[in-house]
Amino acid sequence: MPKKKCVHIISHTHWDREWYLPYEKHHVLLIKLMDKLLDTLDSDPEYKSFHLDGQTIILDDYLQIRPEMREKLQSFVRERRIHVGPWYILQDEFLTSSEANIRNLQYGVKDAAQWGNVSKIGYFPDSFGNIGQAPQILSQAGINHAVFGRGVKPTGFNNTVSETDDYESPYSEMQWRSPDGSSVLGILFANWYCNGNEVPTDETGARKYWDQHIISLEKYAATPHLLMLNGCDHQPIQTDLPEAIRTAERLYPNIEFIHSNFNDYIGKVSTSVPEDLKVIDGELRSQQTDGWGTLVNTASARVYMKQMNQRCQTLLEKVAEPLSAFAYLQGEDYNHHLLSYAWKTLMQNHPHDSICGCSVDEVHREMVTRFEKSKHVSEMIIDESLNSISKQIDTTSFEKWSENALPFTVYNTTGWDRTGAVSITLDVRRDYFSSGVNKKELKEFPLGDRLLIDAEGNEFNCKVEDLGIAFDYDLPEEKFRQPYMARRVHLTFEAERVPALGFKTFAWVRTVSQQEISKNDVSLITDENQMENDYLKVKIAKNGSLTVTDKTNGRTFEELCVYEDTGDIGNEYMYKQPNGEQVITTKDLQGKVTITEDTPFQATFQIVHEWEIPACASDLLDIEQRELVWFTGRKSTRVEEKIPFTIKTLVTLERNSKGINVKTSFDNQAKDHRLRVLFPTDIKTDTHYVDSIFEVVKRFNKPTEEWTNPDHSQHQQAFVDVSNDDEGLTVANLGLSEYEIIRDGRNTIAITLLRSVGELGDWGYFPTPEAQCLGEHSVSFRIYPHSGKEEVSKAYQDAYQYQVPWSIKQTGIHDGDLPPVHSFIQWESSNLAFSSMKVADKSGDVMIRWFNMADEDGSLIVETPETYNNAYESNVIEEIKEPLHADRKQSVHVPVRKHEIVTIGFTKGNSE
Repeated sequence: MPKKKCVHIISHTHWDREWYLPYEKHHVLLIKLMDKLLDTLDSDPEYKSFHLDGQTIILDDYLQIRPEMREKLQSFVRERRIHVGPWYILQDEFLTSSEANIRNLQYGVKDAAQWGNVSKIGYFPDSFGNIGQAPQILSQAGINHAVFGRGVKPTGFNNTVSETDDYESPYSEMQWRSPDGSSVLGILFANWYCNGNEVPTDETGARKYWDQHIISLEKYAATPHLLMLNGCDHQPIQTDLPEAIRTAERLYPNIEFIHSNFNDYIGKVSTSVPEDLKVIDGELRSQQTDGWGTLVNTASARVYMKQMNQRCQTLLEKVAEPLSAFAYLQGEDYNHHLLSYAWKTLMQNHPHDSICGCSVDEVHREMVTRFEKSKHVSEMIIDESLNSISKQIDTTSFEKWSENALPFTVYNTTGWDRTGAVSITLDVRRDYFSSGVNKKELKEFPLGDRLLIDAEGNEFNCKVEDLGIAFDYDLPEEKFRQPYMARRVHLTFEAERVPALGFKTFAWVRTVSQQEISKNDVSLITDENQMENDYLKVKIAKNGSLTVTDKTNGRTFEELCVYEDTGDIGNEYMYKQPNGEQVITTKDLQGKVTITEDTPFQATFQIVHEWEIPACASDLLDIEQRELVWFTGRKSTRVEEKIPFTIKTLVTLERNSKGINVKTSFDNQAKDHRLRVLFPTDIKTDTHYVDSIFEVVKRFNKPTEEWTNPDHSQHQQAFVDVSNDDEGLTVANLGLSEYEIIRDGRNTIAITLLRSVGELGDWGYFPTPEAQCLGEHSVSFRIYPHSGKEEVSKAYQDAYQYQVPWSIKQTGIHDGDLPPVHSFIQWESSNLAFSSMKVADKSGDVMIRWFNMADEDGSLIVETPETYNNAYESNVIEEIKEPLHADRKQSVHVPVRKHEIVTIGFTKGNSE
């Protein structure tokens, strides 16, 4: 006898914090919704429960206006009538960093637990695609189920539900598996997350409603338990839902209707799923649809937002946190509260309609302020940590060189030893206002003959710029601010072999007489428009493109860094090139080349393209937008009128670098277009590799047969790599989140630098003139040729280091417990990438995380830090999994599965 069907009706609202209205307008609506919800729960015991969209920030936003409701709100959470968490915000998974995804979960779980109940559901209702490592992240946090709205066929909403039987999964239920083998039960909102919206209470309306909806529910469900989601975007709650359920029960006595919640629904589904559930591996990106509704082009909407986010994320996770952990190991307090504030302020920019750049202009103006707020807090934390650590470094060895030695320390907060060009502004002399300032003496203060050395006396080539005098101030902890005038110089040099997760100290010292520096004093410029080091030769062609030869294997890449421009008559969500338009490039344009830097440790050429591009789209586009013509059916083209578009490109090669740094700047005054930079690889391969969330993911160059969109743009984090066993080209970026492998026979990597559009798109007409991104822009990327399989992991390491700025701090001559060169944590593994180093909020333990980049098992060896020599393996929410025992050398050895995320905790105590 077949089981009785059960319809689980879950009340919810999908709450975009900001989107087609600015934050505060949505905020007002939120207060009304929450007031109504609490009143309904209070007055109607038959209104069972409400799912608060999986994000705890809604509670903070509500209490900001209604603090007196805290106790009532908390009582309903504890009674499990309001379900909260596990996220702090509903992020875009692909456009926020690996660690940002983890912090979102960590803070969400922590906040929900403080409210009294954590919803253990991996909730992704409207993510624009889902990351491949989500099942592993969720599993490590003790979450065994995920629900999502996009990414797998059959799909709902604008990813297009096909009538064909060629589904990735025939059911809405499936096993979703990460590349390490972790899996969760995944449930797709095949009928979207508003399929139970506004249920009628009258019998006539209800019968018509349910007859239609039950057919849709049964179409994809693998069990008798059918999911109805009663709510939608900013949807007010349906207060008469209990009456609507009673009506349905009368009309359909053979079906059970329950005002349910995700925990109960998942519990029932889990015990009744069939054995033939499909396993869906890795990323869910709607690649088996027509490609028009994947929303991937949000990765290039308002590129300046992505750049600001990259800088802020990196400052927090790759600089502020590890430096704070270094200071903590030396006895300083770890400022959890400030770091939490900086993270939460940053994550308020991470919801999918915010970081994706697909909201009205007012939203993104406020985001700029939040980015600045988070950055400023991070900078203060960084400076305090640098000051604390630098004071503990023994710099007395520099005294033998000069009593007026000016020491400073270069910090490497990446996971690998590092060599590269760094700059520091040094105060040669300070005159405090309290003691009197003699500006004439400061200006005339002799710099003398000086050398740059390390603690062992090794000399370094150094570029010195005299900056004259400048105003500055100290803010002592125990007394009033101390303003001063300083005589300053700016030093640039190549810091060699700075240890991973550590530092190296240098000093600018006086010499008795001018000494010749014979070490590496040969220019890197070897011919007209050409430079080279031991690894690379870079030749600039007449059109400004680069010809790069990898001297280790003789492989030459040609026509790198050609710029491409096309029209864009789409919107913030979608790129759409006008029908029949010809692509224009700088391939046939002369580039003006000049030398801007020529030192023994680095050389830079500037390339200027005086280009002209169409000014904008025709007037027809405005008409089509106002009349809500769907973007795929638009007929607008670009106008014939051309306007100047000058691109300045700085190409830099460092002496000991295997990569080439490129910085491109331009003043965009054109509208309705997309600018990309091209890298033809001419490498024979059907696949490529991309940095994603805790994964170097393998993707196909060619889309699936269902894909009809001419554009096949995709998400990236730090880099994209095209390679085979013998050769490869990796292009790293700073905040450039969109790329495409062009199907031109050359496997050309195209990186989007700018996309200018004039409307939000989606369900109505919302003009966004600021999304045209008019004005000055600067973008940065790095080109790294390599020898394929044997060198590819080094290319990836280089790309990860490229993301992270150096940290440098001037100090004085003093004793200290730390040597001039030091590494706080030493580790070994060929295929693992360092991800984070921080201190756990609850335990005070030092937490370090890596992930395996390779599709093969490996191992990790970590030397335990002094006094913190008890080690254990942790999960992503910093709970102990199992103890690790150190060997006689105080090292722990950890086996690592392919693609595994590994977190090690260190606590004080005896290792025995």
